[in-house]
Amino acid sequence: MFNLFGSKKTTQVCSAEQAKYEFEDERHQQVAQQVLDCYRQAEASLDRTFSRPEINFKLKGKSAGTAHLQLNLLRFNATLLAENHQAYIDQVIPHEICHLLAYQLYGKVKPHGREWQALMIKIYQLEPATTHTLNTQSVAGKTFDYLCSCGSVPLSIRRHNKIVRGETKYRCRRCKQELKRA
Repeated sequence: MFNLFGSKKTTQVCSAEQAKYEFEDERHQQVAQQVLDCYRQAEASLDRTFSRPEINFKLKGKSAGTAHLQLNLLRFNATLLAENHQAYIDQVIPHEICHLLAYQLYGKVKPHGREWQALMIKIYQLEPATTHTLNTQSVAGKTFDYLCSCGSVPLSIRRHNKIVRGETKYRCRRCKQELKRA
């Protein structure tokens, strides 16, 4: 399979019988094993087989994981995984797998819509939370302070640069006042 992300250790999308993941990092291998276990659980619950996704650990930023539906690809944040291993096993992996399953079962649906929610509950007996609650301090990028009548509001470098270039203006969610550089 063509390697889109330049990783030495990626995996191919394959059938349930062929599924085998090999990663040098022990945590990555444990995630891969949990992916296989979650797929077995889904197949038993839904009485259907699913092709196994490609997995990589190249995700950056504050997202714990992403599911790329058309590519049948799961991307995980290696930094957040190292800091929150059990949360990945218990929550993040089933969450992302349900995105892939919802797409394979129902086609294009809302990312955290009723189909996805039903799969989270039915297969994994998990609360269908749309966002994680992991501490993202270690992966948070530089922020710039802006002010409104509520006080200081930190903006990401991306949003700050859009303001500097004159591409957009941002307003406080509470007081609706335009944010001004501190």
